[in-house]
Amino acid sequence: MELSAIYHRPESEYAYLYKDKTMHIRIRTKRGDIENITLHYGDPFIFMEDHYEDSKEMVKVTSDALFDYWQVGVSVGYARLQYLFEIKDKQGQSILYGDKGCVENTLENLHYEGNGFKLPYIHEIDACHVPDWVSKTVWYQIFPERFANGNPALSPEGALAWDSSITPKSEDFFGGDLQGIIDHLDNLQDLGITGLYLCPIFESPSNHKYNTTDYFEIDRHFGDKETFRQLVEQAHQRGMKIMLDAVFNHIGDQSPQWQDVLKNGENSVYKDWFHVQEFPVTRDKLTNPRKLPYHTFAFESYMPKLNTANPQVRDYLLSVATYWIEEFDIDAWRLDVANEVDHQFWRDFRKAVLAKKPDLYILGEVWHTSQPWLNGDEFHAVMNYPLSDSIKDYFLRGVKKTNQFIDEINGQSMYYRQQISEVMFNLLDSHDTERILATAKGNVQLVKSALACLFLQRGTPCFYYGTELELDGGPDPDCRRVMPWERVSDSNDMLHFMKKLIHLRKSVSDIIQHGTYNLKEIKPDVLSLTWDYDGQVLRAIFNQSKENYLLDSNSATLASHCQISDGQLHILPKGFVIFAEVLETAAN
Repeated sequence: MELSAIYHRPESEYAYLYKDKTMHIRIRTKRGDIENITLHYGDPFIFMEDHYEDSKEMVKVTSDALFDYWQVGVSVGYARLQYLFEIKDKQGQSILYGDKGCVENTLENLHYEGNGFKLPYIHEIDACHVPDWVSKTVWYQIFPERFANGNPALSPEGALAWDSSITPKSEDFFGGDLQGIIDHLDNLQDLGITGLYLCPIFESPSNHKYNTTDYFEIDRHFGDKETFRQLVEQAHQRGMKIMLDAVFNHIGDQSPQWQDVLKNGENSVYKDWFHVQEFPVTRDKLTNPRKLPYHTFAFESYMPKLNTANPQVRDYLLSVATYWIEEFDIDAWRLDVANEVDHQFWRDFRKAVLAKKPDLYILGEVWHTSQPWLNGDEFHAVMNYPLSDSIKDYFLRGVKKTNQFIDEINGQSMYYRQQISEVMFNLLDSHDTERILATAKGNVQLVKSALACLFLQRGTPCFYYGTELELDGGPDPDCRRVMPWERVSDSNDMLHFMKKLIHLRKSVSDIIQHGTYNLKEIKPDVLSLTWDYDGQVLRAIFNQSKENYLLDSNSATLASHCQISDGQLHILPKGFVIFAEVLETAAN
C-alpha cells in the first residue's frame, strides 16, 4: 500500500457541506492500489462514551493519471462529526487513516478518540452557497464594440465600416453599442441564450474599455444609462441574466485619480490609491515598461494598479459594485484579473454585493486552479480555463491522447466542492484568446466536437459571440472582429447546430449537474462520455480515430459527421453522437 499517496483534509474540497444537509467526504489514494474504503463516523461526544455510531462504504468516483478519488455522502443529522477511514488494499493489507496519519487497523486504534478527523460543529453559514439559477444558464459573451451598431450617431470619429473580414488593429473602432445588443435580443433568445456576459461598458478611451476612466458612467460611444436600463429590462423580460465586467485591479491612466497623481506627485490626495514606487511619476520614466515607477496590469503603463487594501479605494470600488445592482438590477459581476487583487477585498466585495442581491453570481477571472478563492467567502466560481485547455488540446490541436484527456478531466472534477463545480464558468475562447475556429485551423467539425464536449460538462457553459456564425480570428486583437450578421439565415448549418446543442443542454441540465460521470476509451481514440442520474442515462461517443465507428443504434438526440447505413450508425472520424432517449421520453 502506497501510504504517501493517501490524502484528505477536513473543511476543504475533501470534506464539505453540500446540499440537503449532506456532507461530502472524499479521500485520495494511489491509482489502482486500494480495494475498498470504509468511513467510520459519528458525533465525537457520543464517541467519547461509546464508539463510532455508523460506517459507510466509499465509492471510487474517478481516477486520474496518478490517483483514485473516493467519495461518500453523510447526512448531517450530526451537528458535529468525527470520522476515520478504514483502507484495504488489493493484497489484503488494512490500515486506519485519520488525524494522526496512518496507523495499524486494530480495535484499539479504531476506538482511540485521538485518531479521528473532526468537524467540531457543522455551520450552515460556513458552507459554500451558490445561486441556484446559474447551473441552468447558457452564457453568451459579447464584446460590445464589435457586436452590433444600433445607433450610428454614437460611433467614434473615424469608425471603420462594419466588415467581418477586416483584421482589426488594437486602436480600431467599428461603432458597436448597447442599442445594437438590444436590437438583437430576439436573435439571442431564438438561439437559446439565457445569460449575457458583457465586456466592460464604462467610460474609457479604448475600444476594449479595460482602462476605465469613470466606473459610474456608460461610455458615451455605447449609449447612456437609460439605454442600459432598457437592455437589462428587455433581457430580463426574455429570461436572460446580465453580467457586467468589473475591472477593479487597475484603472485607466486618463482617470481623474491617476491624472492627479501625475500632476501633484506625493502631494496628491490619491497617491496611496496606487502602488507608486518612486515620485515624481514623470514621462521620462515610462520608456522602459519593465522599469515603471509604479505597478500596473502586466507592464501596461496606461493601466496603473489600484491599491485595494486602501480603505478609500475599497469603499470607492464597493460603491461602484453596489450602484449597478441597486440602480439597474444586474445579475452578476465578472471580476477582471481577480487573482491579483487581495483576498480581503474580495471578501468585503462578496458581503457588499450579496447584501444588495443575495442570488447575484460572482465570477473571478483566474486562469489556473483556484481553491483559495472558492472556499465560500469570495467567488462562486472562476473562468474554467484548465477545462478549456484540455478540450482544445484534445479536440482542436490534437496534441493529447485520449487517456491523457480522460485523466485531465477526471482530475479537474475533484478540484472543487460539487456545488462550486456546478456553477463553474466553462468556455473555450474569449476576447483574451484566439477563436476556436482559428485553433482548429478552420475545421468546423472539430469545433462542433469541442463545443459538444464543453456543453456536456458540469458547470455553466459560455460561448463567444460569432461562434454560431463561424467567426474566425487569431489572438487579440484579431479575435475581436465584428459580428457577421449577414451570415444569419435558416440554412446556416453552424447556427442550426448551436441551437440544437443549447436545447439539448437545457433538457439534460439536471442529469449533468447531479449525476455520476464516466469517461472511458472504448476503442483506441474513441471516447465514451456517460452521465447517470436517477435512472436516466445520457451518453456521448466521440470518434477521434481515423476509422469509422459503428453503432447498432441510430436514435441519436444529436449527431455530427455521421452516416446511417444498413441500420447502423457510422460515426465518421472526428464525428460524435449524443444519446438521451430516456430523458426525451420522460419529457414527453
